[in-house]
Amino acid sequence: MIDSATAAGLDPTTLGDLLKVAGSPGFDRLTDQIRRTGGCSDPIHLTGATVTRDAKTGQVLHSYSTDGEPGGRLRVACGNRRASRCPSCAWTYAGDTYHLIRAGLVGDPTKGTPHRVREHPRVFATLTAPSFGSVHNRPGNRPCRCGTHHPDNDPALGTPLDLAAYDYAGAVLWNNHASDLWRYFTIYLRREIARRAGLTQKEAHAQSRVSFGKVAEYQKRGAVHFHAVIRFDGPGGPHTPPPAWATHDLLTDAIHAAAARVQLDVPAAGDQPVRTLRWGTQLDIQAIGAFGDGEDITEQAVASYVAKYATKAAETTGTVDHRIGNKEALVLLGVPEHPAQLIAACLDLHPLYPDRKLRDWAHMLGFRGHFSTKSRAYSTTLGALRQVRADYRAAQQRTALGLPDPDQHPEATTLVLAHWSYAGHGHTPGESWLAANIRRDIQHNRDIARELRTQLNTDDTNGEW
Repeated sequence: MIDSATAAGLDPTTLGDLLKVAGSPGFDRLTDQIRRTGGCSDPIHLTGATVTRDAKTGQVLHSYSTDGEPGGRLRVACGNRRASRCPSCAWTYAGDTYHLIRAGLVGDPTKGTPHRVREHPRVFATLTAPSFGSVHNRPGNRPCRCGTHHPDNDPALGTPLDLAAYDYAGAVLWNNHASDLWRYFTIYLRREIARRAGLTQKEAHAQSRVSFGKVAEYQKRGAVHFHAVIRFDGPGGPHTPPPAWATHDLLTDAIHAAAARVQLDVPAAGDQPVRTLRWGTQLDIQAIGAFGDGEDITEQAVASYVAKYATKAAETTGTVDHRIGNKEALVLLGVPEHPAQLIAACLDLHPLYPDRKLRDWAHMLGFRGHFSTKSRAYSTTLGALRQVRADYRAAQQRTALGLPDPDQHPEATTLVLAHWSYAGHGHTPGESWLAANIRRDIQHNRDIARELRTQLNTDDTNGEW
C-alpha cells in the first residue's frame, strides 16, 4: 500500500502513524469505516450499542456494539457543508442542494413538485452589492483602470485600487445586513407584482404565489451577492398553474422595481455616519429554459451553478473558515491585506453595533445569514433529502441482516433500543492520509461514470450529482 514514492512525499510523523495504522489488527475494518463516510476529513466518533428485538416475543434479532470496532469507536461523516473543511461531505451537501433546486425547476413528484412547474414562468436573478471603491477587475478586452490586463488567477483581482479610499466599514456593514435586504426585497417583490397586475396584494395572493430558492456567493472583492431562482405559481403553489397575467416580463419588471425600492438605514454610531444600504446597480435577470430549448441558461445549468456555491464561503476571498478573535491573528494566519482589512473593520465596528455580532462573523466578512435558503413551497427540503438517504441505508442494512421490512410485513414489528455517546472527532495523521486517498478514489470513480454518461448521450436524471 505504501511505496517508496509515497513514503518520500510524507513527513516522518504522518508516515510513522500510517505504518502503525496499516499494521494494526483492525485496519481492514477501519478502512471500511472511512470508506462508508466517503473519506470524510473530520468524522464524528461514537461509542455505544444497539439491540433490535421482536416486539412480540422479545427475541433479539440483531445486536451491535462499538466494543468490537477499531479503538472501540464508530466513525460517522461530519456533515459539514464547507468544501474547505470536508470535501466529501460538501460534495454530498452540494448534491442535495442540486436536487432541491432542480426539483423546483423541472418537477419531481417524489420531492413534492409536479412536472408542470416547467411550464411556470421562472427566472434566474443575481442581486449584487453596490460599489465601496474602485477595485482591480477584467472589464472585457479592455485593461483594468490600473493599466494591466489581469489574468483570471491574478490575486490582485477584487482588491482596491486605493486601500485608503476604500469604504471597508460600509462593505462589512452591507454584508452584515444583506439577509435583511433580501427579506425586504421579497416583500417589495410581491407588492410590485400586485401593482403591475392591477390588483391589491390580497387579490394577487389569492391568484398566485411566488416561490424562490437562493444561494449566497462572495465576489472577489469580498462582497456577498445572491443568485436566486424565482418562480410564479398558482394559488395552490406548484401544483396549480399561475394566472394568465403572471408572465416572464411582468416578473422581470417587478424584480427590477422591487430591488430599486429596497433601502435599509443603519444608524450613526461613534465615528460612523448614518448609512442607507441598497442593492447594487448590477442586477442580472435571465429567463430559464428547459433542456434542449436552445436557451442561454438551462435548468440543469442553474441547478449546478447554485449547488456549486452552496459549499463555498468567505474563504474563497483569502480569509479563513473559522472565527478570529483579534487582529494579531490575521498576521499569524497570513490573511491577505484586503480580506484582513475587512476583518479588522468588523472587529473595530463590533463595539459600535454589538447587536450585529460583527466580531463573531468577522471571518465571514460580516455576513451572518444562511448561504442556501428557499421559500416553503419551492420544492423539497434538505432534511427530507437526508431522510430519504437514511431510509435507503436502513433498508440496505435490514436486507443484509435478514430483518423484516416493516412496509411489507407490518405485523412483524421490531423494537430498536440504542445508546450512543460522543467520543471525539477527526483522524490521526496516518488516518487523514488514508481518508484523503479513499476520497480521491471515490471522486475518480464518479468522474469516470460521468464521462461514460456523457459519451452515451444519456439524459441523466441525476444531473451532475
